[in-house]
Amino acid sequence: MDGFDTYQTPLSSRYASKEMAHLFSPSNRFFTWRKLWLNLAIAEKELGLPISEEAIQQMKTNLTLTPEQFEIAAQEEKKRRHDVMAHVHTFGIVAPAAAGIIHLGATSCYVTDNADLIFLRTGLDYLIRSLSILISRLSTFAAQYRDLPALGFTHFQPAQLTTVGKRATLWIQELLWDLRNIKRARDDIGFRGVKGTTGTQASFLALFDGDHQKVEDLDRLVTKLSGFEYAYPVTSQTYSRKIDVDVLSPLASLGASAHKIATDLRLLANLKEVEEPFESTQIGSSAMAYKRNPMRSERVCSLARHLMVLHQNALMTSSVQWFERTLDDSANRRITLPEAFLTADIVLSTLQNISEGLVVYPKVIARRIAQELPFMATENVIMAIVKKGGDRQEAHEKIRVLSHEAAHQVKHLGLENDLIARIKADSYFDPIKGDLDTLLDPQSFIGRAPEQVDVFLKDWVEPALADAELQQAIKTAAKVELTV
Repeated sequence: MDGFDTYQTPLSSRYASKEMAHLFSPSNRFFTWRKLWLNLAIAEKELGLPISEEAIQQMKTNLTLTPEQFEIAAQEEKKRRHDVMAHVHTFGIVAPAAAGIIHLGATSCYVTDNADLIFLRTGLDYLIRSLSILISRLSTFAAQYRDLPALGFTHFQPAQLTTVGKRATLWIQELLWDLRNIKRARDDIGFRGVKGTTGTQASFLALFDGDHQKVEDLDRLVTKLSGFEYAYPVTSQTYSRKIDVDVLSPLASLGASAHKIATDLRLLANLKEVEEPFESTQIGSSAMAYKRNPMRSERVCSLARHLMVLHQNALMTSSVQWFERTLDDSANRRITLPEAFLTADIVLSTLQNISEGLVVYPKVIARRIAQELPFMATENVIMAIVKKGGDRQEAHEKIRVLSHEAAHQVKHLGLENDLIARIKADSYFDPIKGDLDTLLDPQSFIGRAPEQVDVFLKDWVEPALADAELQQAIKTAAKVELTV
C-alpha cells in the first residue's frame, strides 16, 4: 500500500516506456556516476597516477547499487547535504581499495553533468527510433488511402477535395523535419569531460605536476572511455545550459507536430470520417454510454502542450547562469529534463498506437463529398456548357440562381443539397446532362494527390528511414498496447 500513499508522476507510473523510465531512474543515474568514476580512475592510472589494479577491479565489480547501498547513500546525503559526496562515500564502502582515489581531482559536475549528457544522447536515440516507427506506420496508412477522395478543409470550411492519404503526408512531412532536428541535436552533443571546479582544469594540472599534455590526454581519454567523440573545448563548472535548450527545442517542435496531428484526428472523429482505435469494452463516458471519445488523441494534445512548455524552462534556466555557475539550475533540471524525455516518449508511443488502429469510413466520407461537391463542380458545369456552344455569362447566372436555391434547402430547411437535381430539371442544361456523372466524379477533383503521395513516400520517407538501425527498429517493433 505504500505506493498508494505518496504522489507519483503519471509520466512514469502510467504512461512511459520501461526503457525511457529506466534511463532517468536513480538506479541508472548512480550506476552511471560510478562508471564515470571508474573511467576517471582508469585514465588517471594509465597516465601515471598511483592507482592500484585492485582499486580498479573493486570499482568494476560494484557499479550496480544494492538496496542497502541506496539506504546508506540516503543517510549520508541527509547528514552531508551533498548528493555526490554521499555517493562517493557509499562507493568507497564497497570498493575500499579505491576509497581514497574515487573522484580524484574532480568536481561534482564531473559526474552530474557528464551523466546528464549521456542520458540526453541516449534518450534522443530512443526517441529517434520511436519516431521512425511512427513515420513508417503513418506511411503505410498514407499509401493505403493514397487515392481515397475526401473533402478538404480550409478555415475548417469545405474546400477543394484532397485524399485521405495526401492529408496523412502532411503529418508525416512535419515528423520528418522533427526526425532531422532530433538527429542534429543528438549528433551535436559532446562531453563535458574533466574540467575542474571552474573549467580551468587547475586540480588536474596539480595532480600531474604541471604537465599540460597529460591533462589534455586525460580529458581525451575519459571522453573516449565514456563513449563520446569529443568534449566541449571550454566549459565553466558545468556544461553550458544552452545545450539543454538545443536538446529540448526539437522535442518542443515534435510536440507541436503531435498536437496538430492529434487535433486533426479529433476533428475527423467528430465528422465520423476517421477514428482512433476503440476497444470493444472501452467506455467513452460514464453518463453517455453511446460516446466514442477520442481519448488517445486528447491525451496526445494534453501532453504535447506540456512538452512545448518545458522548452521555455530550459531557456529561462540558461539565461540566468551567473559567471562560472549558479546552483539555481539544479532542482529545475532534475524535473525538466526527465519530464521532457518521458513526455516525448509517451506522445510518440500513443501516436503509434493510434496509427496502428486508425479506422476510415469511406461511405461517410463519400456522403460528405456528395453534400458539397455540387457547389464545387459548378465551374466544370459552366465550362462544359460553353464547350457545347453556350454563353459563359448566361450559364454563370443560371448556376448562381440554382446554387442559392439549393443552399436555401440545405441551410434553412435542413434538407440535402439538390443542386444537381435542379440542374437536371432545367432544360438549359440539356446539352450536358449526359456528362454530369463524369463532371461530378470525385476522382476528377483530387488533382495529383495520389501521385504526390507516391513520390513523397519514395523520394522523402524511404531515404529518411534507410538507416540500418532505423530499419531494424521498424522491422522488430511490436504494436503499442496502452495500459490505461
